[in-house]
Amino acid sequence: MTNKIWTTVGKSEQRIDVVEKSTGKVRYVGDYSVPGLMHAKLVKSTQAHALIKSIDTTEAWKMPGVRAIVTGEVFPFHIGPILADRPPLAFGKVRYYGEPIAIVVADSEHQGKLAANKVKVEYEPLPVVNSVQQAFQAYAPLVHDNSGDYTKIIDNVYPVPGTNIGSHIKIRKGDIGTIWANCAETISASYSFNLSDHAAMETRSTRVEINPDGKVIIHSCSQSPYMIKKVFNQFFNIEVGNVIVHIPLIGGAFGGKGAIQLEPLAYLASKAVGGKMVKLQYEREEDLITAPCHIGLDATIKLGVTKEGKLMAGQYTFLVDSGAYTDHGAGITQAIALDCTGPYNVPNVWCDSYCMYTNHPFATSYRGYGHPELTFAVERTMDILAKQLNMDPIELRILNVIKPGDTTPTQTVLTTNNIGDTEKCIIRVKELIGWDEGQRIAVGENLVRAKGISLFWKTSKTATNAQAGAVITFEPDGAVNLNCAAIELGQGTKTTLAQILAEKLNMPMDKIHVIMEVNTQYDPHQWSTVASSTTFLAGRAVLAAAESAIKQMKKTASIVLQCSEEDLEVGGGRVYLVPDPAYGVEIKDIALGYTLPSGHAVGAQIIGTGSYIQRHLTPMDKETGFGKPGSWWSVGSQAVEVELDERNFTYKILKAVTVLDGGTIINPMMATQQMRGGMYLGLSFASSESFHFDENGVVENADLRTYHMLRYGEQPVEYLVDFIETPFADGPYGARGIGEHGVIGMAPALANGLSEAAQVELNELPLIPELIWKTKKESGQ
Repeated sequence: MTNKIWTTVGKSEQRIDVVEKSTGKVRYVGDYSVPGLMHAKLVKSTQAHALIKSIDTTEAWKMPGVRAIVTGEVFPFHIGPILADRPPLAFGKVRYYGEPIAIVVADSEHQGKLAANKVKVEYEPLPVVNSVQQAFQAYAPLVHDNSGDYTKIIDNVYPVPGTNIGSHIKIRKGDIGTIWANCAETISASYSFNLSDHAAMETRSTRVEINPDGKVIIHSCSQSPYMIKKVFNQFFNIEVGNVIVHIPLIGGAFGGKGAIQLEPLAYLASKAVGGKMVKLQYEREEDLITAPCHIGLDATIKLGVTKEGKLMAGQYTFLVDSGAYTDHGAGITQAIALDCTGPYNVPNVWCDSYCMYTNHPFATSYRGYGHPELTFAVERTMDILAKQLNMDPIELRILNVIKPGDTTPTQTVLTTNNIGDTEKCIIRVKELIGWDEGQRIAVGENLVRAKGISLFWKTSKTATNAQAGAVITFEPDGAVNLNCAAIELGQGTKTTLAQILAEKLNMPMDKIHVIMEVNTQYDPHQWSTVASSTTFLAGRAVLAAAESAIKQMKKTASIVLQCSEEDLEVGGGRVYLVPDPAYGVEIKDIALGYTLPSGHAVGAQIIGTGSYIQRHLTPMDKETGFGKPGSWWSVGSQAVEVELDERNFTYKILKAVTVLDGGTIINPMMATQQMRGGMYLGLSFASSESFHFDENGVVENADLRTYHMLRYGEQPVEYLVDFIETPFADGPYGARGIGEHGVIGMAPALANGLSEAAQVELNELPLIPELIWKTKKESGQ
């Protein structure tokens, strides 16, 4: 990393929430309890696909403490962030095992749970759609009989009536039909993995009450408070101003709390008990199977190259397992398509990305928004292609990396500003992983070590009008309060924003106070805390608010100092004269206006306001995918070194490496830790995480004893992280979004390393020893 002359940006400042968290003083949504609080528990489906014949609540009403029982007939409508296809409570039929059917509201959580167990539901079973391949077949059982009738919340979702296709996204670039005939080599490979969980430390939780004046007060662990307001306005016809959302610190999310699920349920429960405050908190099993999960995917990739290995054409088919409802699965389906080639220049592209309905738990955002899944398929194919061409995998990638002047699959022209330097990233990874020492080395009897590498990219796809606002106020001692609606969910966003503000005002970090909780009644609007976009959107809003405050300070100080505003600068807690810095006024003396010796006051309280909205983004064309979906692409490279025991196919992860071009790195230590956390998450997803469904669509591993994540001691022995800094001109101090990127290339890097170690092609996840053994056996080895 290069040295900077800035005072705060580029330094590893301590996180502003570290003391509160490390001492256990943070209170999350589920930690609160007040007198009179009601508790809601769910009645959940025991079938994956069935008609609901009857719901008998007779015995449940006999249980002590029961105040209300709500079923789907109370609100027989559909909601959803992209396509309104999901009822808050199932009515008519259920579409996945664990789907909410009814809510029991009781005086205590224990009473509610006992009563929920007494509700009897009679089902008429229907055929279960248990995979995307089955869903895609002609004449497959339909998960939704009338998908063409659902309301589109966002225009670019394209359900195909009479099928299980919830949306079909197309990319058409160049003339792939003609080019295939001229390719010297072609390759085709398929990949698959099942749905999995986010497994955030804090399970989903919410509290809702309805005040006598009609205001709906919501406390939630959501990443999207303003989305909650929008949903309540759209589907419950409540005025936006009457929906007030509070978000405290969140105990992890990884995209899983960007969706709206619990809040409508708790609202219906509160309404049923006269508006009293109702708390709904998932137990871990509910958080695994009832809450939205991480997509599954089947992918087929075909590539055509010249005899030198230059990519000429790519055909990409993705079947996204979105489960019973599209939710954000429809958006992920589009995100996969728009970056379908990976960070490679492919002149001719044909991509079909399908959001598929199945009778699995419905899927939502997951860190990377489809890119870890996409990258697994693309980077495995690049490694297989390298073997076919007898080329070094790194040389093949360097030959084909996308560069300024090239175009993306959606035909956005790339420049030195909006694309980082992928080649520098891979060259640095090559050094850190020790590639030239050998990709596969025998280190003992039945032990081999191997290295795998991957490239990745991601544009932070947002709404074309995504925006953020910020407000700063000054204390009488000159300290600054920062208010914005960015959510702190463990990523350190509010520390980053404080650094941006401190840098702009040229004051120390300890003078910046950031309001951690979000309250939509006084925090300015922000699109959502997702898509690695918060530092960009909120950071630009903070800079604008600081500019506003500086302008006000200079105006007041110019009167006090009897000089021109143009001659003044702000820094060190003062407004001073540039030609003579000793001549100035303390910010604390003008923060609330300045009183002259005569007793007259000038100026007023300094309140800096700022906002920023995305610029020059366009929707994607339905037939070709043409459009500009994001402002920039963050690129990088990752690598893994593994040690495989060839007797039992167990393995150790010795080293994991990430090199990312994140533009200017605001806080190097936080960025490094973000990468390490992402690497761990990606390796866990790749090596062990997956839902297991029986033939009836029932999740068989619905608790943390049987749902296997990477445990302590199984993580890499060594993490190595480095950054390339190609500043992004529109970003605050040149920063790009990096929050999701540590995850993206880990699965293919591990799969490439293990494929080299085992000398077979491993194209499924998770990469458990049994899969390696089975693949070896099927290959005849």
